[in-house]
Amino acid sequence: MTEPDQNQSLELRDLEIKLDQLIAEYAATKQENQSLKLKQDELLQEKAKLLEKTNLARTRVETMIARLKAMEHGA
Repeated sequence: MTEPDQNQSLELRDLEIKLDQLIAEYAATKQENQSLKLKQDELLQEKAKLLEKTNLARTRVETMIARLKAMEHGA
């Protein structure tokens, strides 16, 4: 092989290595993105449950306050 052919071969090999690295990084990023989306979905579901519990607690407290006020005025 001549000198230019060897240089081109080395450059091509370098490009192949870089491409393999990019493919590996892409796969890792894609996996991380998928994992983050699942976690986000879980957190949104948890938030919805917590909001529901908060609203239920608020309603109960408001009901107790109303009953206490009614008892106070009735006594």
